[in-house]
Amino acid sequence: MPSGKFIILLYTFTSCLVSNNIQAQDKHEDKSRPLVYMFTIDQEIFKPALRIFNNAMDEADSLHADVILLRLNTYGGAVDVADKMRSRLLASKPETIVYIYNNAASAGALISISCDSIYMKNEATIGAATVVDQSGAPATDKYQSYFRGKFRATAEKQGRNPEIAEAMVDQDIAIPGIIDSGKILTFTATEALKYDFCDGIVNNEKEALAMAGYEDYELHEYKTSALDKIIGFFSSPMLSGLLLTVIFLGIFFELQTPGIGFPLLAAIIASVLYFVPLWLDGLAENWEILIFVIGIILIMLELFIIPGFGIAGVSGIIMTFSGLLLSLINNVKFDFSMTGSEDVSQALIILISSILLTSLGVYYLSTQFFKSPLLGKLILQDTQQSMEGYDVDLYKGMKLKGKVAIVVTDLHPSGKIELNEERYDAHSAGEYIARGKKVIIRKASGTNLLVEEIQED
Repeated sequence: MPSGKFIILLYTFTSCLVSNNIQAQDKHEDKSRPLVYMFTIDQEIFKPALRIFNNAMDEADSLHADVILLRLNTYGGAVDVADKMRSRLLASKPETIVYIYNNAASAGALISISCDSIYMKNEATIGAATVVDQSGAPATDKYQSYFRGKFRATAEKQGRNPEIAEAMVDQDIAIPGIIDSGKILTFTATEALKYDFCDGIVNNEKEALAMAGYEDYELHEYKTSALDKIIGFFSSPMLSGLLLTVIFLGIFFELQTPGIGFPLLAAIIASVLYFVPLWLDGLAENWEILIFVIGIILIMLELFIIPGFGIAGVSGIIMTFSGLLLSLINNVKFDFSMTGSEDVSQALIILISSILLTSLGVYYLSTQFFKSPLLGKLILQDTQQSMEGYDVDLYKGMKLKGKVAIVVTDLHPSGKIELNEERYDAHSAGEYIARGKKVIIRKASGTNLLVEEIQED
């Protein structure tokens, strides 16, 4: 593909990723009927769920919806993400209704009690909001106190029993006839209705709306946008692993060839496709991407400027891998206390799998690729043997062995030397030799000049 067309295609794709996907195309035309806007959250309450939540709330506002109906099923998630949803629900101008069709645990319970009305399916539950760390153990009292206060304030704001709300967080709270001390409160639908913590038991969202007094209405449901599909596609573990493999392969082959070429371009494109969806989905934070970029810069500096391979190169590799790994983990800035062990395990599996695929790719591209039938017709396969009369010795008869020359480009270990105002390609036995150093030619045969640095003393 010509480079111009490729750049246009890449620009179009990235523009699609960063464009605003909220477009209120359906207008509320019938003013005589209330507009009900419905959307679903059936995942853990982390940044990807927050993005869907905000998109839906924005579209509901743009359509001037009268009612917002949230279909909810979640086992919980991050406290800060749930608090952002809570704040927006409490400030919402349209009436807010939540229909819990399975679980509203932990963060899901806070989101539920933030709505004006709660309706539950008969088998649904709500509660169990104790804050836990990544090992599943209860978090420190600082987190418990914060979450307990949020539950109490929210329940008071919505006219619900604040003690019941606190008992869902704090096991030390006892309510006679409801919960004993030492237990975390979880309500079934029947129990929630009995203690006025839900407004009705229903079988579906239509019954929930009817019980809330809405029978003749216009329904608008949040639909997955093209951007949502693109983010979901490129954020999938399998594709993330493949993109990581392309990044590693690109960096590896760029290190093997001088200058800037296609491997580096492929690595850059794969990095964009890897990070942008994760960034838009709320997983990759700015500082995590910055760590990756700094790591790449350090590797380039080590390769082209700093002699040898030392601290800069090792630090670059560590930072590059760290940036890629952290971008897959649900952390809140520098706080990893709420990061689940399963998130870390999945991220490590993706990263390690990509390294293994990279190793296989390096082997294949280095050995088998050029032997394939497709390239067999394009690449010269025959070899010229000396027994057949072929002999190439570029320096035969030049008597260069033992001569002293000057290094004119750094030897890494290959480079150029100068002898009698003539330049030659040369290489060391593996060590780095800086420009300006004197070397002695130890071997001059075939097309190779093997040199050794002359120590000044």
